[in-house]
Amino acid sequence: MDSPKLNIHLISDATGDTLNALARAAVAQFDETQVSYHRWSLIRSRLQLHRVLEGIQAEPGPVLCSLVDDALRHELDAACARLGVPLLHVLDPLMEMLQAHFNAPAKHKPGRQYVLDADYFRRIDAMHFVISHDDGQANRGIKEADVVLVGVSRSSKTPTCFYLANRGIKALNVPLVPSTPLPKELEDPPCPVIGLTIDPRSLIDIRRHRLRMIGSNEMFGRADSSDYVDQEAVEKELLWARRLCNERGWPTIDVTRRSIEETAATVLKLMENWHAKRAEAETAGG
Repeated sequence: MDSPKLNIHLISDATGDTLNALARAAVAQFDETQVSYHRWSLIRSRLQLHRVLEGIQAEPGPVLCSLVDDALRHELDAACARLGVPLLHVLDPLMEMLQAHFNAPAKHKPGRQYVLDADYFRRIDAMHFVISHDDGQANRGIKEADVVLVGVSRSSKTPTCFYLANRGIKALNVPLVPSTPLPKELEDPPCPVIGLTIDPRSLIDIRRHRLRMIGSNEMFGRADSSDYVDQEAVEKELLWARRLCNERGWPTIDVTRRSIEETAATVLKLMENWHAKRAEAETAGG
């Protein structure tokens, strides 16, 4: 029997990204769930909150809240109690811990995490860098990169680079093509180089879907006979790419069953290892 649909209301005075991530992480631990997320972002006035309350009354369900304005919080508390829906202020435990640690009260001003500081502009700069150097464009940018991702076509290089850019990382990706020489800058790279690999069957499925999306099967004739999606050809291509990375001493990540977020997290760990080893080598050499 199908489980009943659960309405979850996410109320934030900012973008709501924190609440969305928390809710999805928790719900993912339950099988066969039917959840409808109601996202209420940038709620900073009583008028906006009243519209939220109308939505909760129309489709009752648990409420996750990250509002910091005391007046709005109190009104929400009273309304949820009246409607009989559970309410959780998700930031409260952390705020209480930090107030005790700093021995100072929180400011309770919405949106303070979104400021146009150096970190913000570093992320924007990294995003522009990824766009300018995607898929092997302007390889001379390797000298400015924080990390270089290499891999065969459709191995998640570009989305991983964009995710890293949101963390302020200048990530450049270089496609590995057997008939195309690598940029000379990768002979002695100034930053970590990390290979992305994937299961042949999964890669073929992704490539076929891509061809259907862009309507370019004609480029190769029949998709089934094209080297781009041929089982044997793809296996050889991936084997060649793995051997190349091994010969160069570049670590590889199998992205077959990894989300972009998991791949990016592994990239960051490998970057840390690369810098740690380099620092040790410089210390030993000095």
